[in-house]
Amino acid sequence: MIEPSKLFQLEGGQKRRKLALTYGALERDILGIAEKGTEYNFKNIPRSDYIKKITELFLKDPKLSEEARAEILRLLSENPVDELRLCNYARNCLLSILGSFPAEWDLVIAPHAAPTDENGVVRKRDFYPGTAVYAEDIRSPFNVGSIFRTAEAMGIEKVYISPCCTDPNQQRAIRSGMGCIETLGYEQKSLDQLPDDIPVFALETGGTDINDFDFPQKGICIIGSEELGVSPEALKRATYGRVTIPMKGLKASLNVGVAFGILMQKWVEALEKAK
Repeated sequence: MIEPSKLFQLEGGQKRRKLALTYGALERDILGIAEKGTEYNFKNIPRSDYIKKITELFLKDPKLSEEARAEILRLLSENPVDELRLCNYARNCLLSILGSFPAEWDLVIAPHAAPTDENGVVRKRDFYPGTAVYAEDIRSPFNVGSIFRTAEAMGIEKVYISPCCTDPNQQRAIRSGMGCIETLGYEQKSLDQLPDDIPVFALETGGTDINDFDFPQKGICIIGSEELGVSPEALKRATYGRVTIPMKGLKASLNVGVAFGILMQKWVEALEKAK
């Protein structure tokens, strides 16, 4: 949080970015999920008054549209003011002016409500036991975060990363992961360190059509790097087989995070049918 008087000293884009971050922090504080150190703590001014002050400052922004200004004034006139709605609307107006999407820079991951172990990994999750993904040499932090987000959403139990995979603790990975890296946790392993008591298969071109693939009830799916795909060594390790997503386009290419999402939907369908 920043004192309103200090915001007056900032200019242009810097002021807008700081305001957007502040509104985001306020939203999380209102919801009761503020990260440690970002809680609202100004003792000399109630939070509602603080929100009004910084919003009055934002209303002076020359790039704010008249329509948006009118809506903000309407929200400010309510009694009591809906703090969450006002902060959310103002923040999105700022992002529109900045030409940014929320995931690009302003999302700070809120702590998960479920109990965690000594490493901060959430203990209570609903997942498919024995399922895992192995991210081999993924270079983009955005893709790493996306993989964790999909894995958590679709019920993967574990995430393994290769020694050359981008660090999931990189800030862009954390932002795109939306809290799922912290929720899932991960283990860094080489191919020969993967468990040898469950099937291992690879998502790669030249394999069995995903619509015909016999997904295992328990297993590890290897997904490869953005540029090179699954390595020859990983394909040898994938003794259960290779699954391929059929494509019709001229490019016939998918982002690794998108491809993993498609695979997970099919795997989950198979797991549910087998229940």
